[in-house]
Amino acid sequence: MKWLITTLNSSMGKKQIMAVTGLAFCLFVAVHLIGNLTIYGGRDLFLSYVDHLHGWGYLLTAAEWGLVLLALLHMAVGLILFIENLRARPVRYAVKKNAGGRTIGSTTAPYTGFLILCFIVVHLLKFRFVDKTNTNDYLLLSDTFAQLGWGLFYIAGVVIVAVHVSHGFWSGFQTLGLNHPKYMPFIKSVGIVFSVIIGVGFVSIPLFIFTTF
Repeated sequence: MKWLITTLNSSMGKKQIMAVTGLAFCLFVAVHLIGNLTIYGGRDLFLSYVDHLHGWGYLLTAAEWGLVLLALLHMAVGLILFIENLRARPVRYAVKKNAGGRTIGSTTAPYTGFLILCFIVVHLLKFRFVDKTNTNDYLLLSDTFAQLGWGLFYIAGVVIVAVHVSHGFWSGFQTLGLNHPKYMPFIKSVGIVFSVIIGVGFVSIPLFIFTTF
């Protein structure tokens, strides 16, 4: 615990925590997308994936709690850094410049992070912590996205996730020291491609269900 306190007391330490937890989130989102895309294989394949996932039992529960802790740590440290940045520069510049390679993802990161938190809470309440006595995950997913309102909400949420990830992916590698001029352009390109795949992949699911069910 002492190492965590020491790390949190330094600006670089906090940024490193953000990098590690952020990249872990990217990995989770990618794996989650791969699993959800089994919906294209039909009811049996999707339910087989869900049953296999739930078959992990306590390991799944431990993984879920681990993700929750990582998310809370990421958000808490992010909020601390955001407040520290505001205190360091209480007066905004009259003219904003796109210096230092700032992008939409980087400038909106604190705000998209908060929106992602709201999206995750609603997502869990709708799909995870719900009574499935008279239904299953396939019917729940198809019935939900057959409704235009829920489909649009989900699409907006995953677009925000993609924008957030577009910055978090490459900045995480940069914070961890992989910021060599020779490699960073490639890492940034991979980050953009990754965020596009995440966005398009998740958005395609409610569109597919709404137009076919």
